[in-house]
Amino acid sequence: MKQKMIDKKKYTNCCANCFYGRLPKDKSAILCEKKGVVDPNSNCRHYKYDPLKRVPQRIVLSSDYNEDDFKL
Repeated sequence: MKQKMIDKKKYTNCCANCFYGRLPKDKSAILCEKKGVVDPNSNCRHYKYDPLKRVPQRIVLSSDYNEDDFKL
């Protein structure tokens, strides 16, 4: 059985993550192969998720460490 690597339900459907969408140089809109120029946060019925276009959220590390945290 094929195992899913990414849970698609965590991410919203938007043209910025779509297989058919391309980001132009000015980054103000998305160039869709199916619909033309569209808003990056919109989506359509041709939406197909592309995991390589997703930008992961940045992890924020806490800075309140003490010496005991680094001792074995």
